[in-house]
Amino acid sequence: MVAKSLHTLFHKLAVAEDEHQLRMNYMDTVGEHFGAQRWGIHMLDRHFRSRAVDIQGISKVEKFLELYEKVGRAVDPVMRYVMEYHAPAHEKMILPPDGWKQSLLYQNCCGYYDHEHIMTGPIVGDGQLIGALHFARVGDTKPFTHQDIIELSAVCIHMSACLAKIQTQRTKLDSFLISHLTSREIQIAELVAQGLTNKEIARKLWISPNSVKQALKRMFRKLEVSTVHRNLYKTTQK
Repeated sequence: MVAKSLHTLFHKLAVAEDEHQLRMNYMDTVGEHFGAQRWGIHMLDRHFRSRAVDIQGISKVEKFLELYEKVGRAVDPVMRYVMEYHAPAHEKMILPPDGWKQSLLYQNCCGYYDHEHIMTGPIVGDGQLIGALHFARVGDTKPFTHQDIIELSAVCIHMSACLAKIQTQRTKLDSFLISHLTSREIQIAELVAQGLTNKEIARKLWISPNSVKQALKRMFRKLEVSTVHRNLYKTTQK
């Protein structure tokens, strides 16, 4: 049953077409698998600054994040371990018996949210930490176990691999577009990807809607976009 649950999650991660979908597919089911009431994913930039956060189970997410960034991150022993070793951990692995509630992280942050047990795993890429998976069990619950760590390790491997695949595909796509499109056409493509209409693109680039229309026709020819997809795009303009 455990293996089936994990393999279902692995499949959902593998079919994600971009990072946003990957994070959403992950968030949908992973908390239930690990018996956590609260869980999240935290993506970092190259300077280890937060660039994307998803959290489930906390009503006032912004307030929690503000508190963690202000007084929690610097004294988080589990996250420190994950950053140093690129391996998952929970509080009982790295703190002495009864050390969790004596820790500054619990006293200044997690205690306010009734986080009785926490577990964190790494997302890695290009030889460095690029994100983390967080779990918390609240109230009178059992601590995370060695088996939880084993299973989280597997999830971390799949998350890291899927992100690497998505990034590689994105890099190839960017290289393809740069080699086939002009700088103006790339601008238009980026605005189309943001969901803007032809009229909105024209206003933004200070050109006529007809110029946008003609540019799109050239782009469709260059990229060999099928008639079906051209017609689909046209329907979104109505």
